[in-house]
Amino acid sequence: MKTIKAIFLTVLISTLTFQVNAQRNYTVDSRSTFEVAGTSTVHDWVMRSTEGTGNATLTVKDSKLTGINSLKVILLAESLKSSKTSMDDVAYEALDTKTNKYIEYVLKSAQKINENTWELNGTFTIAGVSRDYKTMVNITANNGLVKFQGSNQITFADFEMAPPKAALGVVKAGKDLTVIFNLFLIDYAKNDNVLVIN
Repeated sequence: MKTIKAIFLTVLISTLTFQVNAQRNYTVDSRSTFEVAGTSTVHDWVMRSTEGTGNATLTVKDSKLTGINSLKVILLAESLKSSKTSMDDVAYEALDTKTNKYIEYVLKSAQKINENTWELNGTFTIAGVSRDYKTMVNITANNGLVKFQGSNQITFADFEMAPPKAALGVVKAGKDLTVIFNLFLIDYAKNDNVLVIN
């Protein structure tokens, strides 16, 4: 009886150890880019940032992503820049960046659709308001680097913001926005900027 218990305990520990070892921690790499694109009564516009931070817990086997266990991305709102400072100022006013300094995304669940496509269900927090969205992403993994590419269609109203205006109201942003991201996640243990203590 003791032998059976010992075998069962060994198998259980081995299984748990394998599961833990299969999951790895990742951090957002500096190659990541984030964009918000929209329209106005004068021209289309884009604001960009490369200053996202965050982390993820992923399961990768044979260079294939097999599980997305957690994902959190934080972006300093005022790191988003367009080609015009005046436009940035009205955008920051709409975002109320003095009160809400960050834009955040937190994953709730993930479902694999096919070899490279996943559907993420997560919460965006923009201008202090949180909304859940489903996001289709294309994912590739290679040598400790995992890339997420995707976008979301949102509106200013979704986050209780009024479309920004400029030039005494002559220039007004359209109500629809596209959030575009190219998110690079690097294996924590392989990140040269991270001190790893074994």
